[in-house]
Amino acid sequence: AAGIHSLCVLQVFDWHRLAPLTWALLTRQTPQPGGQKRTTAFLLRKLMTVSNGGGLEESSLVKPQECAQKPEHRTGLIQRLLEKQKTPVLQEKFVSSLLDMGFSDVHVNELLSTQPGTHPQQMLDIISELILLGLNPEPVCVALKKSPQLLKLPVMQMKKRSSYLRKLGLGEGKLKRVLYCCPDVFTMRQRDIEGIVGVLKEKCLFTVKQVTEILHRCPYVLREDPGELEYKFQYAYFRMGIKHVDIVKTDLLQYPVTKIKQRHVFLERLGRYQTPDKKGQTQVPNPLLKDILRVSEAEFLARTAVSSAEEFEVFKKLLAREEEESEGCVADEESPDEEEEGQKEGQEL
Repeated sequence: AAGIHSLCVLQVFDWHRLAPLTWALLTRQTPQPGGQKRTTAFLLRKLMTVSNGGGLEESSLVKPQECAQKPEHRTGLIQRLLEKQKTPVLQEKFVSSLLDMGFSDVHVNELLSTQPGTHPQQMLDIISELILLGLNPEPVCVALKKSPQLLKLPVMQMKKRSSYLRKLGLGEGKLKRVLYCCPDVFTMRQRDIEGIVGVLKEKCLFTVKQVTEILHRCPYVLREDPGELEYKFQYAYFRMGIKHVDIVKTDLLQYPVTKIKQRHVFLERLGRYQTPDKKGQTQVPNPLLKDILRVSEAEFLARTAVSSAEEFEVFKKLLAREEEESEGCVADEESPDEEEEGQKEGQEL
């Protein structure tokens, strides 16, 4: 009995000797600029929760009574303690890397709760790519909170998309607005993005610099149907007489084509807007685009159109009916009637 008691005391002593080593790693402080130190224990414990898929196991904190009652479990418990000693070192390296990039404790805490279960190295690789694109910690956190699926992207896919965005001129901080408005720019299919870029370059004839500016100022165009985007440009260019430079400068492509047409045609029928001739001249002074599109409907009616809300509502219903009838006529013209088809079939027989 004395021998068993001595063995128990020695193994309990071994555990108490290992425990300080583990918690010493968890409570190690990271030096920060200005001589200040921040404790990373809380963040490390959260990281361990993420990597383990749950809370820290209470069984890792051995109770003396359990040790005395179940000596057969002592070896396994000590082995788990030895294994867990490696984990905090890796986790602390991850936290230190984020802090070195400029992330605060609050930022790190948000990132840890964004996508539980993601491997720390995977998170670090994705975050590093966003930082290399010129983003600051704050917009990175916002983007990942909006689209946590970014953290699950294959690193190679992230690198290729980052390289493509740089070629489009969306590096050096210009990606901030794009990620705020369209964070799925990294998860979209490559051909969909190329389709939009192709329309802007080849169909609308914007320069490379103008395409970069459009994507920066109007990121929502990335989600548009290529055909509808081309039609919106043609309407602005041919019907309203707006040049490429002004389309970019006024962010016209970010507005729905329905809103553009309603306000433009309404002003046109009121005699307050006229399509410029080949020399760019009009008989009436056209209002500025910002006074047509960038204002609320109430302000548009009061200051630009000088008309009532009732009159505008009636006009919108009439315009919608006109467009439906026009589309119907086009459909009839494109499809031959049954009589003509019957005659063709008879001739073929």
